[in-house]
Amino acid sequence: MEIRKIVTIVEETRREAGQEVAPPVRRAAAVAVIANPFAGRYQEDLSELMDAGAELGTLLGQKAVAALGIDPERAEGYGKGAIVGSDGELEHAAAILHPRLGAPFRATVGGGKSIIPSAKKMGVPGTELDVPTHYKDAAFVRTHFDAMPVRVQDAPRCDEIVVALVVTDSGRPLPRVGGLTVDGAAKEDGLR
Repeated sequence: MEIRKIVTIVEETRREAGQEVAPPVRRAAAVAVIANPFAGRYQEDLSELMDAGAELGTLLGQKAVAALGIDPERAEGYGKGAIVGSDGELEHAAAILHPRLGAPFRATVGGGKSIIPSAKKMGVPGTELDVPTHYKDAAFVRTHFDAMPVRVQDAPRCDEIVVALVVTDSGRPLPRVGGLTVDGAAKEDGLR
């Protein structure tokens, strides 16, 4: 896997709607811009990208957790996404994100029973991707339904893929729409 650059973004919300958010809500995205080995041609066997996904699950997961400055077990939410340059195809993003990335990413955040929400799209340099997030141990925890916008100003080039992993230390600022909460979640089946 050839990585051109890694970008880390940390967002900390301290005030929302004129109200103090205490403690602040924080989320971090670790983003890698990688060469797409299959740009411009059809390839039946995508295992090279699947292997890259496993590596990126560890590398980017560790970087996102470190950017938040928390112990892995304090991570509450997660998500993943990819933007494929114009000479690639959506299946290249799927090969990175789905078969092998999850287990190493979960290890970097101290576990995670729920599915890791994902998004993928085609794009040009500067394309923004909303990476969906939710609570790592129970997908139906409503306070954690969110997304983090991620953008790299010079990527993806036509022969690249942007891969983003997002980690949060909490849910949305000032959640108040009801539903399942972290404290009420059974955390057994990854759903509730």
